[in-house]
Amino acid sequence: MSTAFDLLYSETEEELRSAVRALLADRCAPADVLARAETGRPHDPALWHTLAAEIGAAGLLVPEKLGGQGAGHREAAVVLEELGRAVAPVPYLTSAVLATEILLGCDTQEVTGLLRELAAGRQVCVPALPLTQAPGAPLPAAVRDTGGGILTGTVTSVADAVAADVLLVLADTGLYAVPADAVSLTEAVPLDLTRPLATVSLEGAAGTRLADPATARAAVAGALLSGAGLLASEQLGIAQWCLTETVLHVRGRHQFNRPVGSFQALKHRLARLWLDVASARAAARAAADALATGAPDAPLTVAVAQAYCSGVAVRAAEECVQLHGGIGMTWEHPAHLYLKRAKSAAATLGTPGHHHTLVADFAELPAP
Repeated sequence: MSTAFDLLYSETEEELRSAVRALLADRCAPADVLARAETGRPHDPALWHTLAAEIGAAGLLVPEKLGGQGAGHREAAVVLEELGRAVAPVPYLTSAVLATEILLGCDTQEVTGLLRELAAGRQVCVPALPLTQAPGAPLPAAVRDTGGGILTGTVTSVADAVAADVLLVLADTGLYAVPADAVSLTEAVPLDLTRPLATVSLEGAAGTRLADPATARAAVAGALLSGAGLLASEQLGIAQWCLTETVLHVRGRHQFNRPVGSFQALKHRLARLWLDVASARAAARAAADALATGAPDAPLTVAVAQAYCSGVAVRAAEECVQLHGGIGMTWEHPAHLYLKRAKSAAATLGTPGHHHTLVADFAELPAP
C-alpha cells in the first residue's frame, strides 16, 4: 500500500523560511560567501550563532525536553532548502542533522548533555565519517580503541571538521565523543569551497564512550538515511536559485534588439529546467515528509529523492553557468559556487548511482 505524502509547506514552515531567508539575505550574500571562501576559512561563526541559537534552527530535530524545538524533518528541510539557495558556509547538515540524529539514535544518558549543547547552538558536533559515506553501504572500521577509550586511526574527507568542537567517532568498541582539539586535522582542497574537508588523525586521542557498537552502528545508519533525505532539499535550493537567476539574466540581456530569453531555443531549455525543479521539489518534500512521519517506505523515498535531485541540481547549475554567457565563466560571478556545491553534493552521502541501486533493491526491480 502506497503512502500519501504531504508535499505542501505549512504556515509554520513558511514563517521559518522567511526568517532564515531574511537572515541569509542580510548576512550571506554571494559576494560575502566568495570573499570568505577565498580566505580559506569559509565558516562564519557569527552567522552560525544567529541561525543556530537565535532562530533556533540547530535544535529543530531535538525534543523540547532536551532543550530543542521539538520540530521535525520537514522544518529542517526548509532550513536546508534556504541554505542551499544561499550556498551558506555553515555546518548545518553535519552538525544539526547528522550528528544530532546519531546522538538521538543512541538514546543514552551520556548523550543528553551534548544534545543540549547542540540544540542551543553552543557547540558544533561533526561525525568523523567520510562525506561520501552512503546509507546502505558498509560502515568504515578505520578507528580502534586501544583500551580505556584511547582511540587510534585515520578518517579521510570529514566535512566541517575544522569548525567542530566535538567529533563523533565510530570505533570498534562503540561511539565516542572526542574533543576536536585532541585530534590532528589535515585540511584538504575541496571542490566545494563552502564545505571544507579534512583528514582526522586520532593517535592516542581520549574519547567519552556514548554507545555500544550495535547501538552506535544502528544510530549512524539512521542518521545517514535522514541526512541523505534532507540533502535533497539543499539540492532543491541550489536548483531554485540557479533557475531564478538564469531567468532574470536572459530577460535583461539583449541581443539583436530583443531579450535573449525570447529566443525559442532558450525558452525550451528553461521550460525543461522548470519542470525538473518542480519534480525535484516533489521528491525532496516527499523524502522530508516520509522521514518526519516514520513512513515504512522512507528508505525508498529517500533513495528516489537523492537519485533525482542530485542530477537536477547539477543540470540547473550547468545551465546557469552556460546561459549567463561570458560572465558565468568568471570567478567574480557566484555561479561557480553553485556548480561546485551541486557537484560536491552529488557525491555526498552516496552517488546517484548508489541510490539508483538502492531504488532497484527496495522496489525489487530486476537488474538489466
